[in-house]
Amino acid sequence: MHSIAFDISHTLAGGLVLISLMMLYQDRLYSLLNVFALHALVLSLSVAWQAFIQDAPHLYVTAVIALVFKAIVIPVALHRIVKQLGIHRDIESAVGIGPTMLAGMGLVALSLVLMLRVTSDADPLAREDLAFALSVVLLGLLVMVTRRNAVSQVVGFMSLENGLVLAATGAKGMPLVVEISVAFSILIAFIVIGIFLFRIRERFDSVDVSALDDFRGERR
Repeated sequence: MHSIAFDISHTLAGGLVLISLMMLYQDRLYSLLNVFALHALVLSLSVAWQAFIQDAPHLYVTAVIALVFKAIVIPVALHRIVKQLGIHRDIESAVGIGPTMLAGMGLVALSLVLMLRVTSDADPLAREDLAFALSVVLLGLLVMVTRRNAVSQVVGFMSLENGLVLAATGAKGMPLVVEISVAFSILIAFIVIGIFLFRIRERFDSVDVSALDDFRGERR
């Protein structure tokens, strides 16, 4: 049973890393949003599995929150925002897809080497999950750094938070009140970001964050 639990947990966490790499490869907004919904779905499955093998019923609440808000509500809301803003187009990247993918694979390798060494005395199951979680966090940061479109940066931020949830649940979970607080904080942050996107579009007729740099340069 322990071997099966390890294999399934390992597969789900590795799937999150793979989907994070898929995000780096996307060059269309709608495709990126669909991949993010898949990312959140796999996260909810991973958390539910951790709830089962840890015998921690409160983690089922986290899995439901991830499924409802991150896999359904936020992707649907982002689809509507993209449609209302009229930005059905390719995602502008600061770096090409090839170098970005190579950087992503390098970050995954770095995460595995670092976490497996630092957590050498920890439970093997937790070690693997923490290594994969750090990979997801770093890949989310990479999405934010290499994409100029504000919507894609929001997706990178949300995927980064998914990695933090994976780390928390893999390390025997968080208290339920903390998980609910984090979920509502993310929801509020998403609402604020949505307003921010509309303001950028209204002011600059674009959601390319490079317009902010140009504006700041003009004011100087």
